[in-house]
Amino acid sequence: MSTTEIILIRHGETDWNLERRLQGHLDIQLNPVGRRQAQALAASLDGVALDAIFSSDLQRAQQTAAPLAEARGMTLQLAAGLRERCYGALEGLRYPEAAERFPDAYAALMGRDIDVRYPAGKHAAETMREFSARVITTFTTLTALRDLSASGDLRRIAVVTHGGVLDCIYRFAHKLPLDQPRSCNIFNASINRLSWNPEWPQPLRVDGWADVAHLETLSLDEIDQ
Repeated sequence: MSTTEIILIRHGETDWNLERRLQGHLDIQLNPVGRRQAQALAASLDGVALDAIFSSDLQRAQQTAAPLAEARGMTLQLAAGLRERCYGALEGLRYPEAAERFPDAYAALMGRDIDVRYPAGKHAAETMREFSARVITTFTTLTALRDLSASGDLRRIAVVTHGGVLDCIYRFAHKLPLDQPRSCNIFNASINRLSWNPEWPQPLRVDGWADVAHLETLSLDEIDQ
């Protein structure tokens, strides 16, 4: 079976990134810097052949992926399973606000308690364990698809998603526990390169991580560590 190359991308900057608000499932758009990052991302991948482009269905991911797809005349394939973790009532709050209004939930967030479910807000919250399972199931399903390109094989795909999703995938590739502090950088509009082959003992391999050389300045690091 052939190896699939994966270009894994975090969405560009939003105003809520600047304000250090938890976004989760709330559908926040890119800010002007984020839109410029999306254009720079697409330019940096000019000439790189892709068999499919997948994106979270949230606007900040779709808007990041759009220039990449438009340059190739390709259709974005949306997957709700690539959404950020749902934080329930914590969504929309800055970290100090979350600590004040929901001290127990905030303590669980900071302590990386993987089985705590935060109070419901606009959406029902996911535990960290549920979130990771959803992400890995979605991600491994995408890499297994073999009927979406003219050749009948996906040799190189782009996946545009969110910081928490990148964290789950990095942990899966390196067999890191969910409750361990994060050990990788996750930047807005960063390029992360992986390879997938189910015949390997460890099917997912990280070939390069947190590349922001295509951006004029470093993106904001993911706030949920």
